[in-house]
Amino acid sequence: MHTAPVDTGFVLAGKTYKSRLLVGTGKYPDMDTCVAAIRASGAEIITVAVRRINLSKPGEPSVYDHFSPKEYTYLPNTAGCYTADEAIRTLRLAREASGNTLCKLEIIGDKNTLYPDMEQTLAATKILVKEGFHVMAYTTDDPVMAKRVEEAGATAIMPLGAPIGSGLGIQNPLHIRLIVEQTKVPVLVDAGVGTASDATIAMELGCDGVLMNTAIASAKYPVKMAEAMKYAVESGRLAYHAGRMPKKPYADPSSPTEGLI
Repeated sequence: MHTAPVDTGFVLAGKTYKSRLLVGTGKYPDMDTCVAAIRASGAEIITVAVRRINLSKPGEPSVYDHFSPKEYTYLPNTAGCYTADEAIRTLRLAREASGNTLCKLEIIGDKNTLYPDMEQTLAATKILVKEGFHVMAYTTDDPVMAKRVEEAGATAIMPLGAPIGSGLGIQNPLHIRLIVEQTKVPVLVDAGVGTASDATIAMELGCDGVLMNTAIASAKYPVKMAEAMKYAVESGRLAYHAGRMPKKPYADPSSPTEGLI
């Protein structure tokens, strides 16, 4: 009997995480729902847009009041940045404030699709890596560009499944699989997930994790969707380790045909 691999988690910047689901904090109807959904997701990494943190009103509700940095990893991201200079400056400020070197680099190239500007992303990655940052880079699903970002020193590659907030699911599974096969650092689908089956597909393709926000926050019942996503990611990873049956063009009977009367 073959023994299937045991999932021991994945490593980012020298730290091992058991949960392969990463969640954001935006778009929730209220802070209580946000907190309950994050807890239901089982996530250990919470991504926060640096530009959305209101430093001028420290009394306002914040996720920092509910999740200790000793138990959870806060992942500052550069949402809203359109140039390498903007993103680098934002992350330098975030590091000064929190000491975090693990970060999500997101540089937008188009306001309508929110697709990443890969030229700016590559340039920023090179600079940030030299400055000691552990860069998780939001990229297109282009295997060539993903490889270049990895070669620039990225800690993780985060190809989009579909445009941010679209909920369309993974549009190019072949591209995602190619990125997974060629990449030596963790690969996490970032953007485009709409429901649990999308997350499962990402994991079945061999991704190390999935990052999402809108799919949970904009669901009718965010807390229930967060729990669904937790199990979807676990199930997809389990199926990946199990090794799916080969696809066949014709039927293959489940019951033996020999010895029939």
